[in-house]
Amino acid sequence: MTQHSTHPGGASRVRRPALLGTVLLVVLVALAGLAAYFTRDGRGPSETPASPSSSPAASASAPSASGPLTPGPRSGALPVPPKTRDPIEFGKAAAAALWSYDTRAYSQTELRKALRGWLTTEAKYADPASVDKVVPSPVLWKEIAANGQFATAKVNEGHFPNAFTRALQEDPGAITQAYVYAVTVAGKQSIAWKGSPAGGAESRSTTLAVQCRPDCPCALVGVLPSVAP
Repeated sequence: MTQHSTHPGGASRVRRPALLGTVLLVVLVALAGLAAYFTRDGRGPSETPASPSSSPAASASAPSASGPLTPGPRSGALPVPPKTRDPIEFGKAAAAALWSYDTRAYSQTELRKALRGWLTTEAKYADPASVDKVVPSPVLWKEIAANGQFATAKVNEGHFPNAFTRALQEDPGAITQAYVYAVTVAGKQSIAWKGSPAGGAESRSTTLAVQCRPDCPCALVGVLPSVAP
């Protein structure tokens, strides 16, 4: 049976530039350089894992981790956000959730609702449309569900993008308005379907905006339209 190539995290395609809200844009402009990734025309997510960083959390402003996390939801389970105050660990868990789905176990609507549950409750920062884009459309979901298609994810690493880290080092106080961090995650997505339990694996890389206020667990702001190294 032929695998369907259109799926969350699939082949790069031209996307319209997206801004994660006016306030978030102001924050990112203040963080010197990362805003360019929000406005770069005609560039989709990269299929090549981002370059690892030797010190992914090198900032005194970054919250501390609450403990180890499971990389992604088990097959058949809807993704549930972890309770952590570490933006990198949360970003890794969120990427794994965005790269995973199981048409055998739940509907497209249920998955979309579950992923929206990862978003910050601060409406002026949340970008649900960027999350919705990674979920197959209802028409496509029906097609791949007929084949029992499902995807699992393995996260290899996560780090703050270089421009973001430099900006934090130059002005640590700039983060304190919204506490929104950029996190780039690299890993692999494995897809299988009825009659082909082994499936195949492809590299994935994405940059997420993650909010981690000091007094509450992290939440997802949205998915950047381009991958920041």
